[in-house]
Amino acid sequence: MTDSRNGLTYAGAGVDIDAGNALVEAIKPLARATRRPGAEAGLGGFGALFDLKAAGYEDPLLVSTTDGVGTKLKIAIETGLHGTVGIDLVAMCVNDLLAQGAEPLLFLDYYATGKLDVTTATSVVSGIAEGCKLAGCALVGGETAEMPGMYSQGDYDLAGFTVGAVNRDGVLPKLDLQRPGDVLIGLGSSGPHSNGYSLVRKVVERSGLAWDAPCPFSDGTLAEALMAPTRIYVKSLLPLIKAGLIKGGAHITGGGLIENPPRAIAKGLAPRFDWNAWPLPPVFDWLQREGGLDEHELRRTFNCGIGFLVIVGRDQAPEVLMALLDAGEDAFVCGELERA
Repeated sequence: MTDSRNGLTYAGAGVDIDAGNALVEAIKPLARATRRPGAEAGLGGFGALFDLKAAGYEDPLLVSTTDGVGTKLKIAIETGLHGTVGIDLVAMCVNDLLAQGAEPLLFLDYYATGKLDVTTATSVVSGIAEGCKLAGCALVGGETAEMPGMYSQGDYDLAGFTVGAVNRDGVLPKLDLQRPGDVLIGLGSSGPHSNGYSLVRKVVERSGLAWDAPCPFSDGTLAEALMAPTRIYVKSLLPLIKAGLIKGGAHITGGGLIENPPRAIAKGLAPRFDWNAWPLPPVFDWLQREGGLDEHELRRTFNCGIGFLVIVGRDQAPEVLMALLDAGEDAFVCGELERA
């Protein structure tokens, strides 16, 4: 017989099931707060159901996206500022849905770590729930993976998955409707969002500043400024998309203003930016000067102050611009389409 007192246990191998259960209980009210028509946001089952008819769709296409937060997480881990990376996670996924004209409906997350810290994980998921509320989608589930030996002490990683819907005639971009002279409208960003942070961290290293040093370009500490969460544009843009006023949209992520806009523009056309139409936000000015970045490197790595770009007809541009400003966006005309 085997002496059970000397037997191995899952907890002894580094995985704490009780901590996982405690996390699920801690985040249940956070998920319930994200309920929306079509989803009850219950946790604990093997899958989540969504009722498209209850959400008001008659001829829908489903659109799905997935993304992460990247090495911005390293700053969160090194500084203990975990409360907003969940917003980043949601934003990176739902803003991509907007570029297809889709409304975010449901969201799931994947949280992986070597040793589960319930307090840290709850803070992260609290941010995810806040992001879901900002996006109007339901947090319907997720996965917490405790994997000893895979991550260093205190490290964790995040991935997000979202599903949205768009009626068949509302899919973006509307390439057949785009014309030379169509107007480009930029929606202001809150900073680098969740892109280019491997370069950001190199610039900070070169600067010699500590994360808790006073920020040289804004109030608060350097870490607090660089951890500003990614803006979520759903509530300001979705009504305009559903009204048929938007011909195309680009979420400005990795690749910056060089590589993202062409993904939303018809063949034979190209964006012509008026680079003087908006001031370069102080964070990017600092990164450029401190890192010695040339203009091309800056523009293809960072959003440079434009988190989302929309393409509208010239006649509709004043209406769209006013609606975005009324919705609280920092919106501005930043160029037009021209023949390639």
